[in-house]
Amino acid sequence: MKRLDAAGRVVLLVMVAMSLGCYPSESPETETVSGPPRDDSLTFRYFGAAGWEMSAITEASGDTVVVLVDPYLTRAKYGSPDSWDPTDTRPSYTRADTLFSDVDVIDAQIDQADFILVQHAHPDHVMDVPYIAHRTGAVVIGHETTINIMRAYGVPDIQLITVRGGEDYDFGDVSIRVIPSLHSPLSDKRYYQSRVVEQGATRPLRISQLVEGGSLMFLVRIAGHDVVTMGSMNFIERQIEGLRPDIALIGAAPSHLEIYEYTPRLMRALGFPEVVMPTHADNFQAPYGSTIAYRTEWVEAFSAEVREASPDSRLIIPRHLEPIRLFAR
Repeated sequence: MKRLDAAGRVVLLVMVAMSLGCYPSESPETETVSGPPRDDSLTFRYFGAAGWEMSAITEASGDTVVVLVDPYLTRAKYGSPDSWDPTDTRPSYTRADTLFSDVDVIDAQIDQADFILVQHAHPDHVMDVPYIAHRTGAVVIGHETTINIMRAYGVPDIQLITVRGGEDYDFGDVSIRVIPSLHSPLSDKRYYQSRVVEQGATRPLRISQLVEGGSLMFLVRIAGHDVVTMGSMNFIERQIEGLRPDIALIGAAPSHLEIYEYTPRLMRALGFPEVVMPTHADNFQAPYGSTIAYRTEWVEAFSAEVREASPDSRLIIPRHLEPIRLFAR
C-alpha cells in the first residue's frame, strides 16, 4: 500500500479558488491546483452529515472509480427547529411525513457512482441513496434494512449486496471490508433502536420508518490507500484493532463525549492514522451555503482531542462539496 508520510509529505489539494478547506483555527499545508487528478491520487468530497465521495483513476484501465458513503445532499428541514436557518424558505417536515430527494442538488453534484456504502438507515444516511442508485447504476452495500429500503424504491437486486459485518469483498479496483459497529449514544446514552424495515415494505416511506437497522463501518482499499469510514460517534474496539488505515473519517459530533476515552482509544486502535478528517459534525438540516451549515465549535473541540491523542496525524477539516486530493510523493 502507498502510505502517507505524517511528517509532511501528504499534500492536500483543494481545487477551489476561495477556500483552503479548513476553519480559521486550522493550518494544514495546502496548495491550490487545477487540471485533472494524477493516477496516484485519491480525491474526496464531503457532502455533509456522514456523506462522502472518494474517486480515483484505476491503474488497469485508466477509468475513474467512485465510491460514495452515506450520500445525503437533500439536507431537509426535519427534527429540531433550533437547527433550521431562519432564512431557509424550504418546507419543514415531521416524523410522520415523507421526504423526497432534492434531485436538482443531487444531479448538479453526482453523475457517477460505482458503489454506495450505507452505514445505517436513518434518513440522513439513506434517503438519497435510492435516487442516486437509479441515476448511476451503483451497487448498494448495507444491512438488510438498507437493502429492503432500496427494494421498496425499486432498485434492482443486481445492484444490491446485503451484509451484516465481517465480510471482506474484492471488486477489483476497490476492496471493501464491512465492520460491525454501534450507533451514537444519543439521549444521554438511552438511545436504542431494534426496529428493522422488513422485506416487502412499499414506498413512500415516512421519516419514522427510516430506522437504524444496525450500524456498520467500512474499510475501503482504493488507489493504494486504506480508508476507514464512520457513520456514528461510536465503535466496537475489538472490531477495529489491528486495522492500519492511512486515512480515517472519524465521527466528531458531541455525542462522542458519552464514550469513554473515545478519541484516544480510537486513534490507538487504528494505529494513529496519518490523515484524520472529522465527519458527521455539521448542521445537515441547513442547506449548502447557509451561514449555519457548519458546527465550527464541534469540529474545533474534536480537533483539539485529535491533536492531543495523535499529534503526528495530519488533521484536515473538510468543507461541503470542495474536493480534497491526497497522494503520496
